[in-house]
Amino acid sequence: MSDDSQRSLFAASSDRRRRQRGAGGQLSPLEVHEAFDPVRLAQARNLAGLTKRRLADELGVSPAAVSQYEMGTNRPRADLLPALAEILDVPLAFFLSGRPHARLDSSAAHFRSLRSTRAYQRAKAIALTEMVWELAYALEKRVQLPPVDLPGFTGGEVHPGLELPAEPVAAARALRSSWGLGKGPITHLIRRLEAQGIVVQTPHRDEDMWAVDAFSTSRLPRPVIVLTPNRTNDIYRHRFSAAHELGHLLLHGEAAAGDINQEREADTFAAEFLTPRDAIIAELPERVDFHRLAEVRSTWGVSIHSLLYRSRELGLLSDSSASRAYQRLHSLKGQPGFAPESPAGYLGELPALLSKAFSLACENGMTIGGLARELAWTVPQLRQMLGVDESRPTLELLAN
Repeated sequence: MSDDSQRSLFAASSDRRRRQRGAGGQLSPLEVHEAFDPVRLAQARNLAGLTKRRLADELGVSPAAVSQYEMGTNRPRADLLPALAEILDVPLAFFLSGRPHARLDSSAAHFRSLRSTRAYQRAKAIALTEMVWELAYALEKRVQLPPVDLPGFTGGEVHPGLELPAEPVAAARALRSSWGLGKGPITHLIRRLEAQGIVVQTPHRDEDMWAVDAFSTSRLPRPVIVLTPNRTNDIYRHRFSAAHELGHLLLHGEAAAGDINQEREADTFAAEFLTPRDAIIAELPERVDFHRLAEVRSTWGVSIHSLLYRSRELGLLSDSSASRAYQRLHSLKGQPGFAPESPAGYLGELPALLSKAFSLACENGMTIGGLARELAWTVPQLRQMLGVDESRPTLELLAN
């Protein structure tokens, strides 16, 4: 096709789109109907936590019709699209094809707890992870993010590194060496993961994520770790979960997720990564001493429960002594010194990669509204993903 023909075709297409747009240049339902992406419908439905039947009931169509929409064998009528966008709480433009979208299969994500979660909750977690990647991709067009330095990572850009052993303890030691962490406590764990190009996300406000637990994937162009609310309400659990997911990324990148042995291996990796045997064994008491264990907890950033498990694992405590210690620890739960502590009080333990990249992009002309339009998200959705609070002050009216 000649250049003139291409220009004529583009001009005709642009004229048609302009005629289809409503007042103020807004997308018309007809325009979205013509460029409807069935994958985006499935993603929006999963993000909303709705089953196909529930969506069909709210939209006034049959579940079979929703299945056809998502498979691409049929498209929703143009007049249904505004209602569909309202039900799923997305802009009408969300359903347009053409935007970058890294599709992730549920078998490619390592969920810590499968039996306690429902299928729709896992689907929601997968959709959320896809959106995290889309946000990172959009920001990376403006800001150079850290290269991925994760040995064995096969997606996207890979920083040269060593091949790690497959055995969890050896892998943890090798990674510490590769990242120059020495054998002492690891401070600012989340910030260190982000510095190696790993995207970490904490969806605090989503109740469904409480049931899903922490999860991760290395099947996207950047590895992603999601630490759900029940893992982020305590600094020590938060850090161990992050190290656990790091173990999955390193040890099980190409393996099908869901194997209980993988969970055990990830726990073993996390224990050695956070508390290397050769360094921690000299600091653990030879008998249960909660005062001493609290001191070790503060130094190494791991829970007393984990230290008791580590003590038993290293042969410092018998099974019976450890069992009695767990019972005593449980009785102290919630007491001063034993209550959960928020990661917010610890520097470098909350994700900042995406929010800092956004701030840097804003210095070069980006706006939150512009980025939301590019992603076809609502501004509140984008703020939540970035962890950016509403900047406007709240008006409070007092009545006598």
